[in-house]
Amino acid sequence: MNILLVYPKYPDTFWSFKYALTFISKKASLPPLGLLTVAAMLPAGWAVRLVDKNIHKLRDADLRWADYVFLSAMSIQRESAESVIRRCKSVGVQVIAGGPLFTAMPEEFSEVDHLVLNEAEITLPMFLADLKQGTAKHIYTSPLWAHIVKTPVPRFDLLDKRKYASLNIQYSRGCPFDCDFCNITVLYGRMPRTKEASQLLAEFDSLYALGWRGSIFIVDDNFIGNRGKLKKEVLPAIIGWMEKRKHPFALYTEVSINLADDEELMTLMVRAGFDRVFIGIESPNDESLAECGKLQNRNRDLIASVRKIQQAGLEVQAGFIVGFDKDPATIFDRLIGFIQESGIATAMVGLLNAPHGTRLYHRMKQEGRLLKASTGDNTDFSINFIPKMDAEALLSGYRTVLDTIYSPKQYYARVVMFLKEYRPVKGRSFRFRFDYFKAWIKSMVRLGIIGRERYHYWKLFFWSLFRKPGLFPLAITLSIYGYHFRRVFRKHEKALRTDTAR
Repeated sequence: MNILLVYPKYPDTFWSFKYALTFISKKASLPPLGLLTVAAMLPAGWAVRLVDKNIHKLRDADLRWADYVFLSAMSIQRESAESVIRRCKSVGVQVIAGGPLFTAMPEEFSEVDHLVLNEAEITLPMFLADLKQGTAKHIYTSPLWAHIVKTPVPRFDLLDKRKYASLNIQYSRGCPFDCDFCNITVLYGRMPRTKEASQLLAEFDSLYALGWRGSIFIVDDNFIGNRGKLKKEVLPAIIGWMEKRKHPFALYTEVSINLADDEELMTLMVRAGFDRVFIGIESPNDESLAECGKLQNRNRDLIASVRKIQQAGLEVQAGFIVGFDKDPATIFDRLIGFIQESGIATAMVGLLNAPHGTRLYHRMKQEGRLLKASTGDNTDFSINFIPKMDAEALLSGYRTVLDTIYSPKQYYARVVMFLKEYRPVKGRSFRFRFDYFKAWIKSMVRLGIIGRERYHYWKLFFWSLFRKPGLFPLAITLSIYGYHFRRVFRKHEKALRTDTAR
């Protein structure tokens, strides 16, 4: 068999980092880890190629070569995924599709030849066995959770790694918490399932052997879901591996705010090479947190927790949401004040949406408030249900939040506040890379000469150079991030104005 793996294109979003990537001449933030993992499960004699549409164009010659196209996507990639399916049908190549988009709504993709849903460790062998016998069915699904201790090392060799800003691996699936707007527990359950330390090190070995030296995103939705195993087995193993090779990777992941309660865990993560964590803070309003089931965030000083994590050596990136039923009219000013006081530079604020299958989705459907399917991008000024707050007031307040926190004055003030409090690990040498040098030069031109933020850029530039020289590269990186956030906000705002005019 000739198998073509196709990953659809992402639209311009907060997390696409499209405008930031141009500074380092990269095409995408991350590669399609799911497809690379599926590739490792295919029969050894099959020829496999990858086309990531965020990196390369999908050519007719690629489709003519393929016996089958394997397609995986998230909901935010739906438009591109449907385009790929149409092209495959036009040239007569069959499509096998899986991943979150198709697992959530298989009934909407009847034109796909074979839907291999849920977790591939379970359903892909079923499909391959039937394919070999010539009896492949339209849909394969399972209510079971996979034992990921058997998951193979992904086919990283298929990547054009030079085109990515970061690479990725997975340690666990599932989250012990159950926020009503989140579909992670729907897709992967509430009991965190983890790989063994030896599996992680094998994946590190694979990336190291391919010559990768840079950042690695551990894609878990809650890396600290099983803290005991992390502290006793996994992190000590990573620390040993990293120290032996002089820390070739910088690691980052997603965690819950209760990381702040475990100093031992934070220390071990920093020693293992972690320097960033993403946390879903969602709201400074306790009633809104109670409404959505974000129990781990309640009854705590959230700003103090953020500072504790950052002072331990982990930059906090965070997500926030407006549009909860319990949000008061003051939520927008409160959120602005919280973000500015916390010093969280990378702060994603989105409108509440109800992804398919979540508890929020079912509640909105039952109450007759559901409007449409979620786009998967909660920063694009769209909401897929009728909010309790007046819709115009909600959109106006949301626009005010973004316009304020991403404005150069407010954004650069947060960067300085963060750099003052941040305590990175000492003694770890900075690895010079030519793309960092290019980014520095480009930032001086785009941000320091022709950019509207040039006063704030140069103020940060010289402050960090003389007051925090060890953090100077990070200061430049964050200034570039701010440029990207403003570009995305302005693009979404322009689209909203166009839609409103129509």
